[in-house]
Amino acid sequence: MASQLKITVICDNRKYDRQLEIAWGFACLIQGLEKTILFDTGPDHRLLVNNMAKLAIDANTIDTVFLSHLHRDHTGGLDSFLQKNSDVEVYVPQSFPKRLKDEPRAYGAKVVEVTEPLNICEDAYSTGQVGKFIKEQSLVIRTDEGLVIVAGCAHAGIIKVAKVAGVLHTVNGLLTGKILLAMGGFHLEWATKSAIRKIISALERSGVGFVAPCHCTGEKALGLFKEHFGNNCLSIGAGKTVSLDDLRQSADS
Repeated sequence: MASQLKITVICDNRKYDRQLEIAWGFACLIQGLEKTILFDTGPDHRLLVNNMAKLAIDANTIDTVFLSHLHRDHTGGLDSFLQKNSDVEVYVPQSFPKRLKDEPRAYGAKVVEVTEPLNICEDAYSTGQVGKFIKEQSLVIRTDEGLVIVAGCAHAGIIKVAKVAGVLHTVNGLLTGKILLAMGGFHLEWATKSAIRKIISALERSGVGFVAPCHCTGEKALGLFKEHFGNNCLSIGAGKTVSLDDLRQSADS
């Protein structure tokens, strides 16, 4: 299992590392798996590449690009990344418009269209397309401490994503167990406090160990998550790194 997992936030609308630029969007680098994965590409051509350079991330070390959904704040940096490294597999929801599939193919990248849950590499899986109006895939990583979920915006709801992750044992019979960490955009910017509290309660009941909400989660929801989860709610922003070792130490303290 992924014992050396490390997730570095490259793009977010909140800042953790002062040297990085911020904008409305999301991208992160996932290391410690069989393949190094770039999850989403942020909002524009310049920001992704500039922040990667400041974080000393070499585009040529990345094997896979995983695009959660079609919104530009998650796909805008794809072109600039492919100019640096086109020798990658690009996983996209099958519902993507043709132009967003043809763009990476024009650079020579391999495009994998995702409909159902799919094995990306050892210990990493796509949830498949989730949602009715905005179809979105999230990434599920198996560790010996539990599952790690990375969501772009969770338009269908982070509870729905967590439920899908929880039944991913249908993919090769491999994924079972508790959710150690749910990370990413939770799409609660415009939700009421009552709705947010219900989501928090559902996550607590399902045994989620840590949450790391960012991007479209919203300040109101971030405050409520911090209030309920305490130190198990991680502060996320551009430049923040979350590692499995960090989570182990926090769980033991």
